[in-house]
Amino acid sequence: MNLTTKIINAKIPGYQNLQQILINSTGKIEQIIPQTEEILPTTSTTIDIEQDWVSLGGVDLQINGALGLPFPEVDETSITKIHEISQYLWQQGIDAFLPTIVTTSIDNIQRSLQIFHNLASQPQAPQTAKILGVHLEGPFLNPEKRGAHPNEYLLPLTLENVKQVIGDYAQTVKIITLAPELDSTETVIPYLKNLGITVSLGHSQATANQAEIAFKLGALMVTHAFNAMPSLHHRKPGLLGAAITNPDVMCGLIADGNHVSSTMIEILLKASQYQQGIFLVSDALAPLGLPDGIYPWDTREIEVKNGTVRLKDGTLAGTTLPLLVGINNLVKWGICDVETGIYLATIAPRKALGMDSKIIGKFGKNLLRWRVNNVGIFSPNLAEIELGWQRIFGVS
Repeated sequence: MNLTTKIINAKIPGYQNLQQILINSTGKIEQIIPQTEEILPTTSTTIDIEQDWVSLGGVDLQINGALGLPFPEVDETSITKIHEISQYLWQQGIDAFLPTIVTTSIDNIQRSLQIFHNLASQPQAPQTAKILGVHLEGPFLNPEKRGAHPNEYLLPLTLENVKQVIGDYAQTVKIITLAPELDSTETVIPYLKNLGITVSLGHSQATANQAEIAFKLGALMVTHAFNAMPSLHHRKPGLLGAAITNPDVMCGLIADGNHVSSTMIEILLKASQYQQGIFLVSDALAPLGLPDGIYPWDTREIEVKNGTVRLKDGTLAGTTLPLLVGINNLVKWGICDVETGIYLATIAPRKALGMDSKIIGKFGKNLLRWRVNNVGIFSPNLAEIELGWQRIFGVS
């Protein structure tokens, strides 16, 4: 075994007790073995994690832009900025992401798809988050639950319209959010599934029965649970109720404290068996990485205040908080333990998209070290806990 680095005394989500992580000469993680097992001293470097948590970086399946660039508005002049965003996200602990194109004109969608198709097919630059493809959030949404999506660009959910929007970029579109009740023919979801595109239900008025039909047809996700869909009701469980009770469906969740209250997040996580049914997303908008203020957004303006983004009329439009902040929130709110929180942003999104979520075989450069600070000796004040992270091999 040609090893160069050994990480010891590591807690790893999904593993019992402390582990050793063995990294080979190519930089890949070759083996994980219990700390109690002795191995030959064949490594040149040993890193003692001192019982901190270790994980892969996060994967953000819903992010609408960053550093002032909205992903639905990219063109050839945006390529340098997109590279900067990939570097910025890497520095925020993100290994990979799906640029999300919200409802806009077909011309804008096609132009954005072309740009991201070309970028996703290029070799990944060092210390950058990988572009996995694109998440199309719209334009096949229910007008009654469109939220901040512009009404003038919403389209009827027909096979013809779907083919026109996707064009030649079916391989680039990894997720599409749609309202299933708009398709009376029940042909669109099977068509998208056959293309290898994950169908996520959202911005929808679907009843539980309509959602159950969509899941049977092949839909596998729900977009930002609770938001832009009917609330849970004891006689009308709706789309979300159908999703929670379906073991094959995973729901994206924004854990910023504004999109969903901490109490409802706790209910959702418990009902969904935590990481079995939930993964975290940022749903971050273009001002991610910029200070609070007023910014342009398509033909409108948005105001960013304390990381929350709203239209002028007060409509909640998104957030500017990075993905991993959601883990810290869940732990501070006492909703889950550190291991589960890390899982929800690092392993669960990979599983939701059908990616390999195992650490073995990945590059050591992707590893994050998590440390819990400000924990009281006897009765910790959860609100004061800070869950910090850093890339084990640094960001230069």
